[in-house]
Amino acid sequence: MEIERKYLVHQIPENLCQYECRHLEQAYLCTDPVVRVRREDDSYYLTYKGSGLMVREEYNLPLHEQAYRHLLSKADGRTIVKLRYRIPLWPSPLIAELDIFQGELAPLVLAEVEFPSEEAALSFVPPSWFGEDVTFSAQYHNSTLSRR
Repeated sequence: MEIERKYLVHQIPENLCQYECRHLEQAYLCTDPVVRVRREDDSYYLTYKGSGLMVREEYNLPLHEQAYRHLLSKADGRTIVKLRYRIPLWPSPLIAELDIFQGELAPLVLAEVEFPSEEAALSFVPPSWFGEDVTFSAQYHNSTLSRR
């Protein structure tokens, strides 16, 4: 189960180079239900996501590069490319995943935070650099962004 809130970001935190960064490429084989392939640096995954906005099922299965490339060629819509920075939200144990979109989706920047429970998600107070909460807007799901 994935419990996540999502925010637009208009002001990127300084000193991003001090945080872990990954290069992501992902595309969608289906958007209802969501079936996605993703390359994260040198790792490859097939992901299923159930319906929902803040809370939904999520299953990740590892792929090898050849299977990823084969499935990528079958994807609909655009391939999403983004840089993902993992930024600790001290003093809590939470991590913000800051996604800086590349290509056609630039200059979009989103931050996502995963939570251990719905209660934790609903009581979360975002840091000042987070913008509008778009958790309950399917418009900012990556599967939706891949279709525009």
